[in-house]
Amino acid sequence: MATRVHHGSLPPLLLLVLAAALPAGALRFDLHSGHTKCISDDIKVGAMAVGKYHIVAPDDGTPSLLSSSSQQQLPDSHRISLRVTSPYGNSLHYAENVHSGNFAFTAPEAGDYLACFWAPDHRPPVTVAFDFDWRSGVSARDWSTVAKKGQVETMEVELRKLEDTIKSINEEMFYLREREEEMQELNRRTNSRMAWLGFLSFAICLSVAGLQLWHLKNFFERKKLL
Repeated sequence: MATRVHHGSLPPLLLLVLAAALPAGALRFDLHSGHTKCISDDIKVGAMAVGKYHIVAPDDGTPSLLSSSSQQQLPDSHRISLRVTSPYGNSLHYAENVHSGNFAFTAPEAGDYLACFWAPDHRPPVTVAFDFDWRSGVSARDWSTVAKKGQVETMEVELRKLEDTIKSINEEMFYLREREEEMQELNRRTNSRMAWLGFLSFAICLSVAGLQLWHLKNFFERKKLL
């Protein structure tokens, strides 16, 4: 059953908590053969990220299972490749010509992580539909395993999940504050450089104008026009 949140009656912090606590489903994408589609996610350093993907069967629109029989039902043209890279271009996951797969990593640096899918070129062109579920931070944690290991009640699991969500939001706020300070410092440096560049451009213009006046004065003097 879908959960709806009415934004007008809840404070912003509670909205963030509820939004992070709601289950996130996989997203479905259409990928044309011979083309590439990239998805990015801003992940903090040290945060865990997990992802899984699978091709959707072209006949009924249902995801293909991981069994060998279901993979045989998919045509040869319905394969995808994936490369996940860090903000500095380091490869964290690579798979080529597969029907499905998954990955998990701990972010070595903060920034935008990129997941690029591409489909092999095929004639005639085909469209490959696939589901992609990418989670990071609190949503990447396997709470079913936590409940089994700790033998805790459902309410306690939800409370622990809510506590981790609040901690994640708090860390995210500090992270955004640091990014804001970095951007402000970058803006100050940029404004200072632009001011010096404007002053230098003005000085060059004055120098060129002075040289032109000096040249014209000498020219008129040689022609005895002055």
